[in-house]
Amino acid sequence: MRSPPDQLKVIGWREWVSLPALGVDAIKAKIDTGATTSSLHAFEIERFRRKRMDYVRFRIHPKQLNNQLVVAAEAPLIEMRTVRSSNGHESERPVIRTLLQIFEEIWEIELTLANRDQMGFRMLLGRQALRERFLVDAGNSYYDEARKPQRRKR
Repeated sequence: MRSPPDQLKVIGWREWVSLPALGVDAIKAKIDTGATTSSLHAFEIERFRRKRMDYVRFRIHPKQLNNQLVVAAEAPLIEMRTVRSSNGHESERPVIRTLLQIFEEIWEIELTLANRDQMGFRMLLGRQALRERFLVDAGNSYYDEARKPQRRKR
């Protein structure tokens, strides 16, 4: 059953989100209603087996323009999926399931892992992750101020 639009929370076209199961307290995500799936910037992606299950081990730079902060993570591999980028290029990417937090809501989403170093955002949130949870205000950003990393005072 679908929630009426007046009962959905509003998010902006970009938001600070958390990936608690991966150890990422805050990462800036572009809300991309044109994309079906969500994608996370990952590098040094390594596939391995544990107890007859496939896993991926990878590293994340959660802050844009900051390659010093690195989060190491691993997750069960759901599948390898062919994904077509916005410019039409196809690539095969690992797919994982993990927890996403926006506001006080936490739910499981699928993420493809890809090197997004050359992209403007470390993470894209696609339609599947947002469906029946939020309305997107394309003219505003950062409704969830609680996720925003605090600047350290010097």
